[in-house]
Amino acid sequence: MKRQLPGLSEAAQESRTSLPDGIYLVRVDSAQYSWHAQKPFYSLRLSVLEPTEFVESSIVSRLYCTVKAMWKLAWFLRDFLYDPELLSQSEIDERALLSLVGVVKISHTVVNGIRLPNLDGFAPASKWQELSATPAVSPPANDATAWKEKKREKSSPKHRVAP
Repeated sequence: MKRQLPGLSEAAQESRTSLPDGIYLVRVDSAQYSWHAQKPFYSLRLSVLEPTEFVESSIVSRLYCTVKAMWKLAWFLRDFLYDPELLSQSEIDERALLSLVGVVKISHTVVNGIRLPNLDGFAPASKWQELSATPAVSPPANDATAWKEKKREKSSPKHRVAP
């Protein structure tokens, strides 16, 4: 039996195109709380606003709500300028999260053969110009090639000027 599932091809396309590790100016497109006995979390979809070559991309990741991870959630909320009144009352309104803008630093990790983005850091959107001086860096295509070139650079004779 065949089924037509609208949006499936776009979702498959998104999973193939992965952002390189780096710093991005993003907007919160969706936020949803998911309860889990050991690790409740917010699932976030962030749309990239800058750098311009990644504007059509999005980042889907989690922010955990455990006691040990609460500092990271608070960091995200503060730097994305979440409503301070709601924050002081320890409340999160998912609708208030939508359209918040800020800077996020991401890296990737592989878990069970799946490449997942990590949210490593946050900053207010006002810091984007200052932080964007550090470009997003793609990992080398082949680590063995990079290692060989590094080894070759070390082994090449240095040009010395005789005194």
